[in-house]
Amino acid sequence: MTPEPDAAAPGPPPPPTATYRLQLQPGFPFSDAAGAVPYLASLGVSHLHLSPVLEAVPGSTHGYDVVDHTAVRAELGGEEGLRALSRTAREHGLGLVLDIVPNHMAVPVPERLNRPLWEVLRDGPDSSYARWFDIDWDAHGGPHGGRVLMPVLGRRLGDELEHIRLDGDVIRYDDHEFPVRPGTAHLPLPELLDAQWYRLGWWRLARTELNYRRFFTISSLIGVRVQDPEVFQATHGKVLQLLREGVVDGLRIDHPDGLADPGAYLRRLDTATGGRWTVVEKILTGEERLPADWPVAGTTGYDALHRVDGLFVDAAGATELTGVYRGFTAQPEDRGGEWAATVRRAGYQVVTHELAAEVSCLAGLAARICEASPKLRDHAPWALRTAIRELLVRVPVYRPYAVAGERVPESDAEMVRAAAEGARAAFTVPEEADTVDLVRDLALGLLGATPDHAAFCARFAQASSALRAKSVEDKAFYRYAPLLSAAEVGGDPGSPAVSPEAFHAFCARLQRDWPLSATVLSTHDTKRSADVRAWIALLTEVPGEWAELLERLTKETTRAGGARAPDRHVAWTAWQSAFGLGFPRCDRAQPDRLVPAVLKSVREAGLRTSWTEADPVYEAAVEAFTEAGPCGPPRQSTALFRRSLDESARANILGAALLHLTMPGVPDVYQGTELEYAALVDPDNRHRPHFRPQLLSALDEGREPHDLSEEKLRLTATALRLRREHPHWFGESGSYEPLTAHGPAARHCVAFARGDASITAITRLSRRLTDTGGWRNTELPLPEGAWTDLLSGAGVRGGRVPLTDLFAAWPVALLVRNEHAKGGRGR
Repeated sequence: MTPEPDAAAPGPPPPPTATYRLQLQPGFPFSDAAGAVPYLASLGVSHLHLSPVLEAVPGSTHGYDVVDHTAVRAELGGEEGLRALSRTAREHGLGLVLDIVPNHMAVPVPERLNRPLWEVLRDGPDSSYARWFDIDWDAHGGPHGGRVLMPVLGRRLGDELEHIRLDGDVIRYDDHEFPVRPGTAHLPLPELLDAQWYRLGWWRLARTELNYRRFFTISSLIGVRVQDPEVFQATHGKVLQLLREGVVDGLRIDHPDGLADPGAYLRRLDTATGGRWTVVEKILTGEERLPADWPVAGTTGYDALHRVDGLFVDAAGATELTGVYRGFTAQPEDRGGEWAATVRRAGYQVVTHELAAEVSCLAGLAARICEASPKLRDHAPWALRTAIRELLVRVPVYRPYAVAGERVPESDAEMVRAAAEGARAAFTVPEEADTVDLVRDLALGLLGATPDHAAFCARFAQASSALRAKSVEDKAFYRYAPLLSAAEVGGDPGSPAVSPEAFHAFCARLQRDWPLSATVLSTHDTKRSADVRAWIALLTEVPGEWAELLERLTKETTRAGGARAPDRHVAWTAWQSAFGLGFPRCDRAQPDRLVPAVLKSVREAGLRTSWTEADPVYEAAVEAFTEAGPCGPPRQSTALFRRSLDESARANILGAALLHLTMPGVPDVYQGTELEYAALVDPDNRHRPHFRPQLLSALDEGREPHDLSEEKLRLTATALRLRREHPHWFGESGSYEPLTAHGPAARHCVAFARGDASITAITRLSRRLTDTGGWRNTELPLPEGAWTDLLSGAGVRGGRVPLTDLFAAWPVALLVRNEHAKGGRGR
């Protein structure tokens, strides 16, 4: 294929005004994405945001399991399909943003699909690809040298020998294929297996014996050493070519915290791309800031998600709801009853169980460092392991960014030192507690820059990010469940509410420091879509009614002969999930959607069952209860309860959408969320998208929206088109000015101006607002002049505007000065 000429103008292309995320998969390839381009261009986005497009494991529905960095995925249409999509997009004024995966590759089945790994398995540490992966070749030594553990056997080796066979130069086990080390094919099977550069082992050994770096705790994803310049070039060559030739415009970087040195990687990438718009999937905890020296546009937007969601959580009601939850479930403090205790217990469980191999690796590195220096000797192995574990569980964010031999960022130094002070309490003898100080200084890279020192510093940070993800995102979020909508990446379930002042402060900081950062509400990774979370957040406004409903539902289900919940924690989780998804029983809450989500929640929580230690009896009880209860017969009580909150949910859903689309940053719209979109955790949120171009055309021609879904589509198109037509209002040169309402219900309105010609105003906590008498004489002062609400079409004069008038038709308003309004609706 002849490459197309470089279509890019000198210098990087303009940054996006808004992106639209498409989850490509064999059932939705490049050609289908191209078919959606006219609709998406009409919607108002500037770029398509594509999930990973490089060659992946066959049949993969997500593409994060890359097997070949040099080729565009054939199942999606190959490179020509991607180039055709790019041409179609450009014909309609759109660019492309690619999601890339620098941290890891797949360990596929069959293994030969990953050629670099295949050659390492065949040739061992002398392979030209050995530098690609972090492998401890001193582990699992055999008669012929060190070996890499391949934990693929269903049972212990002795029980599976009869299923392993030699086939020419390949060793086969079920669908697995492994290369034969040259010169060993003549050996009898047991000796043959011992002679390889790998060890075939029982899959359960991965927890404690794995000797290659992996993605989190997923042994089928092996870490890649992109800090090596040759590995960087080999794994990024195709993407850089696509950027250079104008096929692609920008990048999303998956999981940078898994890299040895994220800052150095991003600087190399920025140089290689010529400064293209790039955002990183960096999860910020609390008030943690993105490192200021990273040459990126910002994050992928989970920090914005938390602030938007939190605005629709009533702080006092959340406290009351938590009390209801504790009374209903009676969960022990450290198993879901109290947030901080739950996080701490989950951290200890993960660091001693799922990440035991990673701790052993760190302890081995520390022991070698101590052995090499007389000043550091006599730290007992148990003390090293204990100090590493105790320090890791106390790191309050995903990771520090120390690099051995370089200046330590002060914020990281303070954080790790504070963690070390707490870790010392795990030791009885003060002299033994000094091991914590040793591990602290190794983690900060202060004791040297030898290969072992550099490896410990990097691997400690990498293990820290894996621990945080697995203990918080994948355990504590499912164990502590008073308000499920708060359990999203970057969120704070222990303190889910965000005040208007905190929201405005965040937006002002975003506009000042990272004005082109991405913002999101729903992604391929969110546990619940934004609209589901908007419904669940309403429970903080009616905690007493929710408590009464739960008790009534429990009695009704029992009386109807339905299955009892195996415990009240799963009952709470299932009923709240069903409420967010849409109950009483309807097409949104069928068993084939809710049951898998609830089963996933109990497995992730790991309280009674898990992915690796399943309790079939318990899981069967969970499934039976979910089908008979939340997915069971329609109940009048649930219908009345949900109907009573319809208007409040409308305010939450439209309010969150409008904030997302007009606040600082570049909004990323997840596929299908321009309409009302109810989805649970993956794979429920990764289905093939369904677009409504005819509906958009009808709304543009002046048809009034008939339901919430149509209202949301109108709102989304209106806001996105406004951003595209006036990028200077919303981009780097834009401004953000909070507007403060006055009157008895002032805190129920959040408003701000972008530039001097656009104003956003939304209603928050609308059920509380109704219960306290409505807006009454609350007013919003507007700048002088004539304005048009692009959503309702109403004209508004500047000055003090009564909110009863402003929100008469919609619970939100998007005002533009008349000279920019272009006729308002149907634009």
